[in-house]
Amino acid sequence: MPQNVYVLTADIIKKMKNHYTDYLQTTPQGAIFRAKTANAVITAYKSGKVLFQGKNPAAEADKWTEIKEDEPVTPKNTRKQTGYTPPDTLLSSSHIGSDEAGTGDYFGPITTAAVFVKQEEMELLKELGVRDSKNLKDASIRKIANDILKLDMPYSLLVLRNEKYNQLQRRGWSQGKMKAMLHHHAITNVLNKVNASETDGILIDQFCEPDVYKRHIASEKEQLPDNTYFMTKAESYSIAVAAASIIARTSFLKEMDHLSEKAGFTLPKGASGKVDQAAARIIKSNGREILDTCAKTHFANTKKAFNRV
Repeated sequence: MPQNVYVLTADIIKKMKNHYTDYLQTTPQGAIFRAKTANAVITAYKSGKVLFQGKNPAAEADKWTEIKEDEPVTPKNTRKQTGYTPPDTLLSSSHIGSDEAGTGDYFGPITTAAVFVKQEEMELLKELGVRDSKNLKDASIRKIANDILKLDMPYSLLVLRNEKYNQLQRRGWSQGKMKAMLHHHAITNVLNKVNASETDGILIDQFCEPDVYKRHIASEKEQLPDNTYFMTKAESYSIAVAAASIIARTSFLKEMDHLSEKAGFTLPKGASGKVDQAAARIIKSNGREILDTCAKTHFANTKKAFNRV
């Protein structure tokens, strides 16, 4: 569906609302008004952005041509093209995005989320502040995740807690295989909640080569769904992946809160020297076995922690 985004002044948006009085529809969250004409649906947001989308958005947008067109919301993708590179149209159309959190952290689980975002919901997510979670503080991530979940978008959240993680690792599963299976199951859960005709594709935040991902899930007798694509740093390009990243990160933060409460002190994130100190403190207080319930014990931090005991 063709669409154009402009940034307009408050005065012009006010004039637009008056102009489209007879065409006004229910105003979505974060918007000033929405109107539907024979040419397009026009949605004006509090930020000043106005979205024109429909069969002929230019016919409406041209009425306000004194305004300079806004820059594209998503950065241009100049990455090497492969058979799994998403078409440019996917990023601005209805699709499922998936991402995970906690993989590089010694303490805490791996959390993985997949979210289905419709084209008409994308601008609202941007208004709510949805973007690459790496550029957001934890407090903002929690708030935005709460706002996303209020929108009732089809999603799936999976948590691989430390006990199960360590069991799988000892059975020979690599972290890459664990991540692949988490993404696959989260995506499958979302696909079961939507009609196939609703989505134009699936985008996974790439953490390994697509063929390796396919081998991981094939080893568990699973197959890659049709129209699945991979992209590194996908949360910077896809609003659906960004939303999934925020939901996964918020879940990880909540899990860390819970583990910190059980430990009696705040467990540090990452895998730094502070983590080694925290692990040594836990070992001294509760013994080696307790690490299985709160840490990824195959990390080098475990050995370093014992050297501190």
